[in-house]
Amino acid sequence: MEFTKGHGTGNDFVILPDPDGTLDLTPGLVAALCDRRRGLGGDGVLRVVRAAKHPEGVALAGEAEWFMDYWNSDGSFAEMCGNGARVFVRYLLDRSLAAASPSSSSSSSSSSSGGTLPIATRAGLVRARVEGADVAVEMRRPRLYDTATATLGGLTLPGAAVDVGNPHLVCALPAALELTALDLTRAPEVDAGTFPAGVNVEFTTPGEPVTGTAAHVLMRVYERGSAETLSCGTGACAVGAVALRDAGLDTGTVAVDVPGGRLTVTVTADSCWLSGPAVLVATGTLTPSALSALRG
Repeated sequence: MEFTKGHGTGNDFVILPDPDGTLDLTPGLVAALCDRRRGLGGDGVLRVVRAAKHPEGVALAGEAEWFMDYWNSDGSFAEMCGNGARVFVRYLLDRSLAAASPSSSSSSSSSSSGGTLPIATRAGLVRARVEGADVAVEMRRPRLYDTATATLGGLTLPGAAVDVGNPHLVCALPAALELTALDLTRAPEVDAGTFPAGVNVEFTTPGEPVTGTAAHVLMRVYERGSAETLSCGTGACAVGAVALRDAGLDTGTVAVDVPGGRLTVTVTADSCWLSGPAVLVATGTLTPSALSALRG
């Protein structure tokens, strides 16, 4: 079984090529692959399968050749993963499985010069734009739809519920509390009635002004199904939307610093672009029998 390891601002993934959808990928195998001591280690698995060969991608096969079959590190599914989508696109281009088409802002179809590429996901069709070392993906415009709270230890924080194709709760920290002081070794407690399928919880503090942006936010995240991660792309989009709302703006660009680096979020009238580095770091061959005891 071949694999590639990649990451986007430290949000790391095991990438499995399975173009014809023949791999028997189970929750147990995914959890074993993502085990950081006995497997390869990762925040999730990206299975690369043709949309026409996957039951959840076939409806989009006419618009995108490839479906991003994303699994959390605990073996559960997620509707969308922004950093995963960016790494997925980097893999397709690097392996010459797809080529970016010329976009309105680029006269070249080169994968390094700004073309666009559609991919199918559980959250629908996602367009990607290649910007040299960076990959940007266009997702749905974040929708702020409710308020809720997250409790971490003895601290309860109000937050904004945001839909970015998957659920998020964005909680700003009081000025007296340092972001680095949070203990995210356990999942925050949230209202199951508001988030019946669970939720990704982002904790934020304001950053120093960044030229060319409407706001700058520092963020940590506890992802459902993966625990704390160094980065969360859809979480950054949710945080960016809340930052713009708090600034009295409907659209704009926000710099979001995560422990793994910086992401740039641009909210437009009808979508949201997430941009940042996407890196492939290793390739190799798995030994499935070595993981069999962990598969369950």
